[in-house]
Amino acid sequence: MNKPQFISAGRWLLAVLAGALATPSFAPYNYWLLAPISIFIFLWTILNQTRKHSAWLGFLYGCGLFGTGIFWVHVSIDSFGGMPMIANIFVMSLLIGYLALYPALFGWLFNRFNQGKIVRQLLLSGPALWLVTDWLRGWVFTGFPWLWMGYSQISSPLKHFAPIFGVEGITLALVFFSAGILAALHKKQAKWLLVSIAVVLLSWAASYPQWVKPNPKKIIDVALIQGNIPQEAKWEPDQLWPTIFKYVELTQKNWDANVIVWPEAAIPALESHLTPFLENLDEAARKHNTSIITGILDQKPDGKYYNNILVLGKDSNGPYTPEHSEQYSKHHLVPFGEYVPFEDILRPLAPLFNLPMSSFSPGPYIQPNLKANGFHFEPALCYEIIFGSQIRANLRDTTDYLLTLSNDAWFGKSIGPDQHMEIAQMRALELGKPLIRDTNTGITAIVNAQGEIVKRLPQYETGVLRAKVEGTTGKTPYVIWGTWPLYIYSFLVLLLSWILFRRQKNKK
Repeated sequence: MNKPQFISAGRWLLAVLAGALATPSFAPYNYWLLAPISIFIFLWTILNQTRKHSAWLGFLYGCGLFGTGIFWVHVSIDSFGGMPMIANIFVMSLLIGYLALYPALFGWLFNRFNQGKIVRQLLLSGPALWLVTDWLRGWVFTGFPWLWMGYSQISSPLKHFAPIFGVEGITLALVFFSAGILAALHKKQAKWLLVSIAVVLLSWAASYPQWVKPNPKKIIDVALIQGNIPQEAKWEPDQLWPTIFKYVELTQKNWDANVIVWPEAAIPALESHLTPFLENLDEAARKHNTSIITGILDQKPDGKYYNNILVLGKDSNGPYTPEHSEQYSKHHLVPFGEYVPFEDILRPLAPLFNLPMSSFSPGPYIQPNLKANGFHFEPALCYEIIFGSQIRANLRDTTDYLLTLSNDAWFGKSIGPDQHMEIAQMRALELGKPLIRDTNTGITAIVNAQGEIVKRLPQYETGVLRAKVEGTTGKTPYVIWGTWPLYIYSFLVLLLSWILFRRQKNKK
């Protein structure tokens, strides 16, 4: 009796370690080979387990993954939310526990329908179930698709699947790769290695098509301003004008750029409170034949607050007026950071839900691209860049560049901003469009259509990134069909798995 208990305890520990092993595969470490190893170990731990045990193993795997991969969220809660340590630990435990439910669901389903049919589990239903449970995590309660395994492969050969099937396609390839090796070892049949070899060969073949081409008619000279304003000082009333003057000073040295970009909420005040300043800034930009794109907050006549991007200067909607300004309003808001779910219930319960800036309203899901000095930008504010389907839905035939403004100062000197940057790189690779990213404290960077950072500023330094960025022509398959082929595939595979399971059950 002691030996099985020892083995079981070893599996529990191994599941946690397997989850933790995946974190270094993501930025800033980028040991991408650890991702398939993590998946391999996890799948091994849940083979031939009961549904209950495999669900618990999945939960522990999730605790290892999210406990090490998103621990940086505590920085914003602790440093800027004003929570006591015990409340911080409680909230982080809830978040990690909630996210771990999705690997737990995968583990339960993995051993629900195909028990005893190892190859069917690993190479038929398993990859499809992984994809579906990832999708659920990216959709339920507005979604949190952070640490999808595909993101870890932005520098690996598997990245070439992204322009075809998106980050979900890379994730599916990773699961197939790991499952093929495990099936070969478990069944002691080398033929199943052909699945893993096929993944490698297909990724190599996918590197050859040139889905998009450079467009020499669309070359923009941009100046990205990284103000490096300390988060603890950013919203202090006496820091408003020093902050604004800092951005203005850096801008005045770059009037010759086609477009000058300020980060998310670079102007830490409501647009309606700064009308004379914005009119003057708009006039100055027009005088110098350029445009300024900046993050700013806004309050509509109905009293609702919005996190916006504002265009000033050349090619905006005429001389600036608050009523006719060209704006983009953030759609995907950060839960508890920018809005409180179930607000009427939670806010009265405890002051810890009254975090700063947690009362915004979402803009529409589909919005026009921003036009500045003859160039068209598809915008995304901070957290939104993680929602690939939303970015794809807002892409237009006229879009020249992806533009994302952010303020990752909320997360201090942690790995959070690096992971955020990695996700932004994936959007450029999926859509075949260069990406321009401006942040308060970093990472401010230019990403080419291959998802590679071609120029960046050091983090936590004040600076201006000047770069000439060439647009592209053409469409990637992902732009055309999105992830629908993957989910149709998943539905058909799971339907087939159910039919085979029922037949197997009826024979008994």
